[in-house]
Amino acid sequence: MPVELVVPSVGESITEVEIGDWLKNPGEPIRQDEPVVMIETEKVTVELPAPASGTITTMLKRKGDKASVGDVIGYMEPDGRPSSPGKGWRLGEAPRMGPSPGPTLGEAGAASLQGEASKARTEQREPPSSTPPLASAGAREEQIIPMTPIRRRIAERLVEAQKSAALLTTFNQVDMSAVLAFRKQYQEAFQAKYQVKLGFMSFFVKAAVEALKAIPQLNAEVRGHDVVYRNYYDIGIAIGGGKGLVVPVLRNAERMSFAEIEKSIADFAQRAQANQLKVEELQGGTFTISNGGIYGSMLSTPIVNPPQSGVLGMHAIEDRPVARDGIVVIRPMMYVALTYDHRIVDGREAVTFLKRIKDLIEDPARMLVEI
Repeated sequence: MPVELVVPSVGESITEVEIGDWLKNPGEPIRQDEPVVMIETEKVTVELPAPASGTITTMLKRKGDKASVGDVIGYMEPDGRPSSPGKGWRLGEAPRMGPSPGPTLGEAGAASLQGEASKARTEQREPPSSTPPLASAGAREEQIIPMTPIRRRIAERLVEAQKSAALLTTFNQVDMSAVLAFRKQYQEAFQAKYQVKLGFMSFFVKAAVEALKAIPQLNAEVRGHDVVYRNYYDIGIAIGGGKGLVVPVLRNAERMSFAEIEKSIADFAQRAQANQLKVEELQGGTFTISNGGIYGSMLSTPIVNPPQSGVLGMHAIEDRPVARDGIVVIRPMMYVALTYDHRIVDGREAVTFLKRIKDLIEDPARMLVEI
């Protein structure tokens, strides 16, 4: 009896998905719970596991097709015998990229086809290069690639932020000498105890929480004609994932230790690359931190993630000459940027917030004694 492959629920607000890569071909053996196809949404990409061991017999949807939660997108046969529950790409047919039917090969032909199909699937799963292929002299070519649901959602939210909020950015620079010395002194012991490196993000998350306590407007949001203030701090961490930028959230960051922050961010980064983040991990957030420095960014103006009212941008650490006690010295400096919603955050508050970040990072012991 055929087993249905059904689009699962991937979040309360998500009703439509896009079919990604099929990870298995018709006739190819599949174990129960082994990933069969990628399901892409505007927030995450998830794998649809096989509900039973067997083989795929029919694919009703192809990569790029739309489907609703609960839709049947294919069929499996638990014992591996082919069946014909509906129209689609069945065992015994060549894969088709267009609407016209392909030639029927029969089971023997299908078996010989699997090697080529597997090779094609591997090539298909590799993301298209952002650099167009070299063309012959004088050739002018274009490559059209549809946006993924995540990329489309990112674009929508960025435009929404620019249209709905009064965004302004203020800057400062931070001397990273103390944090670098702190990490050097305690890195070995920290890593031995917690099995994770002591990075920069935990310092900035801790500093951001303290600064948000002092300037609550940056932890608030505009809701209609009201301003909603919060007494908890859910810090979003912008991470480059396999399908685009994602912002998983550290819930109640004010309660987290340095080790818990570092472990959570490392886990987010690893699962973001594998497109394994959960929808609920990307929802909410009261403030965001984005570290463009890992890509070499010297200075930028980050965009607020609506409906939040602020985002902190970190940048690359560079040795620069600065004045200390009337003497020019070389220090490892980082530019930091705060983009904020001017509707509820005044310039004085934004500058004070960023100065508080600077003070805490330049003297990290203050975070431990809360002064």
